Amino acid sequence: MGSIDTRDNTPQLLNRLRMRQVALMLAIDERETLRAAAAHLGLTQPAATKMLHELESALGQPLFERVGRRLQRNAAGERVLAYFRSLRGNIEALNRELGGLQQGSAGRLAVGSIMAASPGRLTQALLDLKRELPLLEIEVAVDTSDRLLAQLREGVLEVVVGRMTTDAGADCRFQAIEDEQLAFIVGDGHPALGLPQPRLPDLIDHGWVMQPPGSPMRALIEHAFREQGLPLPRGRIETGSILTTINLVRNSAMVGVIPHTVAELHAAHGMLHILPYRLQRRLEAYGSLVRKDRPVSRPAQRFLELLHRTGTQTDASPPG
Repeated sequence: MGSIDTRDNTPQLLNRLRMRQVALMLAIDERETLRAAAAHLGLTQPAATKMLHELESALGQPLFERVGRRLQRNAAGERVLAYFRSLRGNIEALNRELGGLQQGSAGRLAVGSIMAASPGRLTQALLDLKRELPLLEIEVAVDTSDRLLAQLREGVLEVVVGRMTTDAGADCRFQAIEDEQLAFIVGDGHPALGLPQPRLPDLIDHGWVMQPPGSPMRALIEHAFREQGLPLPRGRIETGSILTTINLVRNSAMVGVIPHTVAELHAAHGMLHILPYRLQRRLEAYGSLVRKDRPVSRPAQRFLELLHRTGTQTDASPPG
């Protein structure tokens, strides 16, 4: 068997790759056909075909298979497109930052966060940052960690406050903030409020709102039921939206489980009640994530300093 070539051909690849080829790949993805992509870029179809062949030659393998008149990406094409999307995100971020410098503004910062971090750490860091940089434009997206990390990879977001996922370790640098306790919540007049120490068997026959299967929160709840030899409640509603969970609980006799920091905020305003029941396990720590291969802007760097200024900082990024 022949030996595997482990030489680093990156310098040669950088010399052969052209931004026009990157633009062509992205246009094919958006327009779906080579003809439409060529027209979008102001190229003739033969010129676009030649450019695509040159790109495949530079990379050393084909990227597409023809299916009728359409080009279908193969496995190599999918990976190349993912990296080219990230490259576009980097260039867009660079363009925004340079534009801000040219106009004398404080720039723009795009942050993504899970719901659990929003009431405390995230809010305080953003307010402190605005006091220091009042002209800074800030965009905040709240979603699940996996969706936010996809936007981080594509350059839509510069910083994510969330949890490390298995596929983010190689690309992202992670600094932990804190682990997360869950709270069992009910609305006004719920029968469980009359129990001094409710247990899962006392709650199982009420309606439940749970996170979808596969989520970290759902896994902890399922583990708690298994430990007590109980089946999952029947007829439950499953949603990844904490706001929907809160609204369902407030307007019914259902039981929900949400991050304790979020529950405390709503309980303080009389919007729900936290039951005196605690899971033995917590969700793994959330923290800040940034791309390793992308320089952090000055506003993002200051935001990270403010976010991590209290509590223990743990760099959990893989070595290297």
